[in-house]
Amino acid sequence: MCGINGFISEKFSESESLQIVQKMNKTLAHRGPDNDGVWQSDKICFGHRRLSIIDLSEEGNQPFFSSDKRYVIVYNGELYNYKELKLDLQRTTQGSKETPYFFKTNSDTEVILAAFIRWGKKCLDYFNGMYAFAIYDTAEKKLIVARDRVGVKPLYYYYGDEGFMFSSEIRPIIHSGIKKFSLNKEVIGEYMMYQSVFAPNTIIRGVKMLMPGHFLELENEKANITKYYSVNKISNTSADLSYKEICKNVHDLLGQSVQRRLVADVPFGAFLSGGIDSGAIVGLMSKVSSEKIQTFNVSFDESEFSESKYAQIIAKKFNTQHHEIKLSPADFLKQLPEALLAMDHPSGDGPNTYIVSKATKNAGITMALSGIGGDELFAGYDVFKRMAELQKKSWLNAVPQFARKAAGFAIQKQRKTVGGNKIQELLAEEKINFKSAYPLNRSLFTKKELEKLVKNSNPLNTIQSIVSEVLQIEDHLLSSVSISEINTYLQNTLLRDTDQMSMAVALEVREPFLDYKLIEFVLGVNDECKYPHSPKKLLIDSLGDLLPNEIVNRPKMGFTLPWQHWMKNDLKNFCEEGIKELSTHDFFNKTEMQNLWTRFLGDDKKTNWSRVWHLVVLNNWLKENKINS
Repeated sequence: MCGINGFISEKFSESESLQIVQKMNKTLAHRGPDNDGVWQSDKICFGHRRLSIIDLSEEGNQPFFSSDKRYVIVYNGELYNYKELKLDLQRTTQGSKETPYFFKTNSDTEVILAAFIRWGKKCLDYFNGMYAFAIYDTAEKKLIVARDRVGVKPLYYYYGDEGFMFSSEIRPIIHSGIKKFSLNKEVIGEYMMYQSVFAPNTIIRGVKMLMPGHFLELENEKANITKYYSVNKISNTSADLSYKEICKNVHDLLGQSVQRRLVADVPFGAFLSGGIDSGAIVGLMSKVSSEKIQTFNVSFDESEFSESKYAQIIAKKFNTQHHEIKLSPADFLKQLPEALLAMDHPSGDGPNTYIVSKATKNAGITMALSGIGGDELFAGYDVFKRMAELQKKSWLNAVPQFARKAAGFAIQKQRKTVGGNKIQELLAEEKINFKSAYPLNRSLFTKKELEKLVKNSNPLNTIQSIVSEVLQIEDHLLSSVSISEINTYLQNTLLRDTDQMSMAVALEVREPFLDYKLIEFVLGVNDECKYPHSPKKLLIDSLGDLLPNEIVNRPKMGFTLPWQHWMKNDLKNFCEEGIKELSTHDFFNKTEMQNLWTRFLGDDKKTNWSRVWHLVVLNNWLKENKINS
C-alpha cells in the first residue's frame, strides 16, 4: 500500500518536473513512511511513497524497473493472486514462444510488471486485487495507468496545457504548483444532494478520477480511456442451483476472499463493530489464520447505542486479542480537527474512519480487514426494501399525473418531514420507476429544495446515467440496487473515505466482501434468496452457525455519534461560521443558506444534522486547500 505520483510535460524543464514530483511525494508522505522514491527520464517523472506490506526488503522499493530497464512502474495496492500469477509467469507451456520471467523480488509489484510485459493490457483480466498503477515504456514512449475493478484504490489525474499528471490523492495535484486550480461549480448540486462527487468528476475543475475497471493510455500526447471491467452485468448464476448450493458457494467464495487478504509480512487485524459483516470476517479469519486475530472496536460510554457488547461476544467466541477503544465525545471532538485536515476530498462522512484507523495504527497494526461492502451486496440497507416495495406499486403509473401531484401535495402537508417532501416529488414524476426513485431515495434534498439553495444546478444527471446503465432482468431488482449502491455510495463515499482516512495514518484496509468473484456470483442470485422477509438473509444462511444468535438477531445500529447535539453546542461557532462563509459564494442563495442553518438550530424536523454538516466540511476543505470559486 502506497502513494503514487507522475508528471509528463513538454512545458516544464526536467529539473522543474523533478521538483514538482518531489513536492507531490512530500504531500503524500503520510501514505508511505517507509521509502521515498523518484525516477526521471526526459519529459517524464514518477514518484512513489512506500508503506511496506509484502516483501519488506529494499528490493521492493519503487519506482521499480524491469531487468532490461525498458519498463518502469509505480503501484499502490495489493494483488491478492500474485503468487499464482508468479508461478504462471515463471513457466511456459510446451511449444510456447513465451520465455519464463526470472523474478528478483518477492513483491507483487514485480508480478504486475512481469504480467504486463507478457500480456500487455490484457494482464488486467488476470488480476484480483485493489490497485492503481502506472507503467511507462521507455522504448515506445507510452504510458498506461489503470485502476482496479471495483474502485478500492483511487487514481486522480489532470491533463491540460501544462502536461499530464496523476496521483493517489487530489491534493498533490492541486498543490503541485503547475497552475492555479479552482472549484468545480458544476458539481456543487451533486455534492449538496449526495455528500460526495461521483467519478469521473471531482470537486476541482479539470481534475478527474479514473473510473473503476478502466485504464488510460497516453502516447504522442493523446489520451485514450478504455473500460476493461464492469460490475453492471447480471448473469443468472443461481438458475440451476438449489438454495443450499447457493449458500455453499457464497460461504466458499467469501472464505477464499478472506484467506487471500491475509497475505502480509506485517502485523494485521480487523475492525469489529459487532455487526454481522465484521463478525463474519473475523470468524472466517480465525478459521484460516495460524495467528491470534487482533480486533478493534471503538465505543462511547455515553451512547445508548454502543455496539461494544456485541463486539465482545464475537471476540470471545473466536478468542481474539480484542482492543476496545473507549472514547468520550470530548475525546472525539479533540481529534476532529486533525480528521478534517486528513480529508483529501470533501465528504459528509469520514471522521469515524479516521478515529478507528488511528487507534488501530497506534496499536502496532499496519493492515486491517473491514466488513465494508456487506450491506451493498446482501441488501442490508433500507433502500433495498423501499425499491422492492415500489416495484409492487407499478399501478401508480396508471394514475393520471395531475392526480398523483395532488395526492403528493396532501401527503407533504400532512407529514411535514423530509420523507413527505420526497414522496411529493416522486408522485409528481412523469413516470415512477427505479430510474426516478433511486436517486431521490439516496438524496439529502429534493430537487425543489436544492433549487432554492443552489443557483443553476441539476445534480441528477450523473446518478441517473449510472442507474440507467444497470441492466435489469426479471427477479433481480435487488441486484440492480446493489449495482447502483456500488457505483454511487460505495465507490464515491465509503471507499474514498476509507482510503483517505486510513492512509492518513499509514494503515492499509482490505475489504473481503469486494472480491469481484464474490460480487459476480451474488449479483446473479435472485431476489427471493436475498430478501424474502429480512435483510441479509442470504449472508446469514451462508454463514451457518459461524455467528452467535445474539449477533444474527441483534438490531442494526451503525456507528452513532451525537452530531445533532455537538453542532448546536460544542461545534456551533465552527458550523455557523462555515455556513456563513460558504453562503457568500456566488453559486449559493445566501438567504436560503442562512435559513437552512436557522431551521437546524430551531429543531425543524426537515433539517437534521446530515443536511448541514457536509456543507461545513466543504467550506473547511476549501479554506484549508486555498481553493477559490
